[in-house]
Amino acid sequence: MGGGGSGGAESGGGREPERPPRIPMPRASVEDSGRPLPSLEELGEPAQRPVPLVLEHRVLTSLLGAWALAACSPEETAAVEEHLGECGSCAEEALRLRDAVGLLHPAESLDLNPALRARVLEACLERRPPRIPVPEWAASYDAETARLDALLQDFGDSEWHAPVRLRWFEADEETTRRTTVAGVIAHLLTVDGLVAVALGLEDPLGDVPTAAPTPGARTEAYWRASCFPRTRSVRAPWREQSHNIVRTVGFTGSGAGRMPVSYGDFELPLRDAMLDRAFECWVHAEDIAEAVDYPYEAPSGRHLHGIIDLAARMLPGALAARRRAGLAAPAGPQRHLVAAGEPGRTLRLEIEGSGCGEWLIPLDSPAAVGSAEHEVAHVALDCVEFCRLAAGHVSPAEAAAGQVGDREAIRDVLFAAAGLSRM
Repeated sequence: MGGGGSGGAESGGGREPERPPRIPMPRASVEDSGRPLPSLEELGEPAQRPVPLVLEHRVLTSLLGAWALAACSPEETAAVEEHLGECGSCAEEALRLRDAVGLLHPAESLDLNPALRARVLEACLERRPPRIPVPEWAASYDAETARLDALLQDFGDSEWHAPVRLRWFEADEETTRRTTVAGVIAHLLTVDGLVAVALGLEDPLGDVPTAAPTPGARTEAYWRASCFPRTRSVRAPWREQSHNIVRTVGFTGSGAGRMPVSYGDFELPLRDAMLDRAFECWVHAEDIAEAVDYPYEAPSGRHLHGIIDLAARMLPGALAARRRAGLAAPAGPQRHLVAAGEPGRTLRLEIEGSGCGEWLIPLDSPAAVGSAEHEVAHVALDCVEFCRLAAGHVSPAEAAAGQVGDREAIRDVLFAAAGLSRM
């Protein structure tokens, strides 16, 4: 097959007339062509508002639901809206339907996504590294105290006095304590004070005597000594203390993470204590948000993973404490103490969601090593659900868990997780 030349195929010795090019040339603008602009009549009439339909009252009433959902045609919408200006009963019904439609949409927080703050900070620090960086293990505490402070910023007197019920598990029983939003911040102030004291900062309790150096006893002592009812004045010392803790941790450097922090009846290294304080700050921020009917998001996935890792590492010790208290399953032929560093019976804890991961929990001794070969049970939980279980906000019986294997081992681990909670 041959292709035709630029002038077209020959026929009977003559040439065909030239055809228009297959690719049209660019068109000139009207302003560049010198031709007059088209008149409005040539362009046609502008779009007119839909003419309302003439409908009976009962038909218009039946269209109110579709109108509230914005599902009417333009003509039906015009007819309904014209009718609403004339009929009071239909106007009231339309208002109620519009309000009901608003309830169909989930409430959206005005706060930024927790992960956004982490991404913005990361981008800023890449451009200009800090002279004194905050250790990674203190970043979650820095983020959660900042988020809670932003929530408290615009609270009025009524919000500060809103009732809050603190919840935790003690001896396998749900325990509660009534306080206010201001009381919760006072609680965080006094327990964060344990970290402040370990860092050489001022104790927020001052000279107030306490029955024991535990978080609960310190909180009760502060509540008794402070003016009642507690007000917004507690925010300033809590905010200043949290800033001082983050600043001091930055100056001490990453090597200070092994420094012990005493909680009265147990100790945590500083790096774990900072995770613990971030966890409690988030949990009580949710308590406060619930009290004032405000949505509150979970921490970013990276910070959630660190919090869950701390709880998973504390589970073997919690299981041993339950066994000593006679709360764990009785010893059997396959349950025995395992030598330190040796593998023993193991539960696989699988956490799903943004803080996902898997942990092998030794069941028979805190010094044992979790082993996949010795796995006797498998539990799967959502990351936020597990955190609320560890905070005592969800009972072990209500925890939505996928469970396979030794039922007694699963029960012991779920109750041990709830037992990690405290006031």
